[in-house]
Amino acid sequence: MIIHDGHVHTPYCPHGSTDQLESYVKKALEMNMKGITFTEHAPLPVEFVDPVPDKDSAMAKKDLEAYIEDVQKLKEKYKGRISILVGLEIDYIIGLEEQTKKILDEVGPYLDDAILSVHFLKYKENYFCLDYSPEMFKTMIDTFGSVEAIYDTYFTTLEQSIEANLGIYKPKRIGHITLVKKFQQEFPCIGNFTESINRILDKIKEKGMELDYNSAGVVKPLCGEPYPPIEVVKKAIEKKIPLIYGSDAHSVKGLCQGLDKLYKETVFSIPNRLS
Repeated sequence: MIIHDGHVHTPYCPHGSTDQLESYVKKALEMNMKGITFTEHAPLPVEFVDPVPDKDSAMAKKDLEAYIEDVQKLKEKYKGRISILVGLEIDYIIGLEEQTKKILDEVGPYLDDAILSVHFLKYKENYFCLDYSPEMFKTMIDTFGSVEAIYDTYFTTLEQSIEANLGIYKPKRIGHITLVKKFQQEFPCIGNFTESINRILDKIKEKGMELDYNSAGVVKPLCGEPYPPIEVVKKAIEKKIPLIYGSDAHSVKGLCQGLDKLYKETVFSIPNRLS
């Protein structure tokens, strides 16, 4: 299947690999892919203190200009052979909407594509990175009170991200909407959040947004399913919500990871507005 991988990271990611940027493009061509969107983690607001130990959740602000320039050069070099889009993965962080909007206002004119994701959850005055490690997730359980409380906070935050006013450059695609399930085999959730997910899908549809169909969860040993899982994908298709495949690759070998385990009736395509 010839596809567009709409969620790919780069050597600018401090918690990723050092694989050269062009090596992703060469690999994509070998796999007969028609396009690729580089969606590096955008710099976090300066007011935000990264809660992970190495403070490496996103690229440094000083690297942003070079990142965009490097992707633009590849875009020109491979024009006519493969579609390369300049993108970012933007973090929605409760309480820092204005700061995030400022970042988007600055960088938005240079982007072809972008993803809006929730990685950080707030509890009282503290933030936690929900997908960092099983150990941090266990700390979150102790802090929030239960796995179910984390899920509830995650889906509530996700809804807020869809509704948030982040300006004219707000990303149109919502990233891995069930990321909270990354460690589900070690920390199962007994609550039922079907209603929350349905409400999120309705909001995505209402806002004319897209959904990141992220295969990274398939290869995560404590998850074992894509973000979102098949039953949610079917509902999204019924609602005619565009699904954009994303490997969430942090290395060249991660391109198209887990693709063979995804819903076979899904049509992966890049939206016309980005062609």
